[in-house]
Amino acid sequence: MIQASLPELQAVTAVARRGGFRAAARELGISSSAVSHAVSGLEARIGVRLFNRTSRSVALTAAGERLAAEIAPALAIIGVALENAGSEGPDPTGVLRLNMALGAARMLLAPLILEFLRLYPRMAVEIITEDALIDVIGEGFDAGVRLKEFVSPDMIAVPLIPRMRSVVVGAPSYFEKRDKPVLPHDLLTHECIRPRMASGRYYHWEFEQQGQEIRIDVPGRLVLDESGLMLEAALDGAGLGYLAEHSVAPYVANGRLVQVLDDWTPSYEGLCLYYSGRRHLPAKLRAFIDLAKRFAARV
Repeated sequence: MIQASLPELQAVTAVARRGGFRAAARELGISSSAVSHAVSGLEARIGVRLFNRTSRSVALTAAGERLAAEIAPALAIIGVALENAGSEGPDPTGVLRLNMALGAARMLLAPLILEFLRLYPRMAVEIITEDALIDVIGEGFDAGVRLKEFVSPDMIAVPLIPRMRSVVVGAPSYFEKRDKPVLPHDLLTHECIRPRMASGRYYHWEFEQQGQEIRIDVPGRLVLDESGLMLEAALDGAGLGYLAEHSVAPYVANGRLVQVLDDWTPSYEGLCLYYSGRRHLPAKLRAFIDLAKRFAARV
């Protein structure tokens, strides 16, 4: 019977998941050479190449793809069992890996993530921020945070911020030579800061009033893909921005931004924490979910 160690199997699945030895090493917290050695040792023992390697890429062979797919569920069960065994003490232990957009991370870092670390000193948290929607489970994350509308129905969703709103804002200097828009279509004569989505498409600004829904592909010479940069540009008078209300509220309050079209921007379903219901929850994730629910009750 062919023998394989747990680190070897973890190395194979990490390289398969991450598409490279360096990325797998970062996930596992070991060196790239250790990952390469583990994979090479297993390949030599079973007599089959699992990855085709070049100086620029790493790709699974057919045998490697089958092996990674077949052992991944068992490794997940083993991982949960080990984490639960290590959590028999007063506090959970381990690393909690979360995926979310940068804006969500900014909102949740102090009131939720840092509070979790204060409550559970044996825990570590790793947050990867990206706007693109990914398979959080397939990519090795414990859970994700996204707007409710983007969460797959096969996931369990825990509301964090039930309702949110995006609003249109501009700097006072911007309005010195321009009339404020009264209707959404007035934006077609304005300079707007255009958001580009992770898919590459321009985001169309969305409005609604008394059941009438309008989506506008606004004009503008500046295109950005990160809300923090959009806020900076709006503050500098570069154009109108369509941004999360919570991020612009302090600047509206102190007069650095002016909010317009307020009655055309209703709230929508907000952020939620989501995770797979198809596997046993490790103690670290259960503890985070419990804290998330308490956080949501305060919002």
